[in-house]
Amino acid sequence: MPVRLFWIVTGYVALTLGLIGVVLPVMPTTPFMILAAFAFGKGSPRMRARLENSRYFGPAIRDWETRGAIRRQHKTMACLLMGASFAGALLLGLPLTVLAVQGLALAGATTFVLTRPSA
Repeated sequence: MPVRLFWIVTGYVALTLGLIGVVLPVMPTTPFMILAAFAFGKGSPRMRARLENSRYFGPAIRDWETRGAIRRQHKTMACLLMGASFAGALLLGLPLTVLAVQGLALAGATTFVLTRPSA
């Protein structure tokens, strides 16, 4: 029972973070929804089914799980937002070490996103 509770709590935390990402452009939505689907798959099949059948999140979850694919418009949005976040850091005049770490992290994330197949 404690393991099942862990997965349910993880699913709800990921779901909450994903929903926050719907309204905050700097917060990703899809990775949190995929994590929520995974966690609910281990702890709450009913919530897993609700996510899979969601008009908004279901297609992205299915694309990722069946082919490891990210839709082209989601790739574009992710790359634009990562670029905007780096531009914001530049405009804020953050220290060079912070910019370097952020740039490396964003370069890695962008590479990952762009090398996934398109749905």
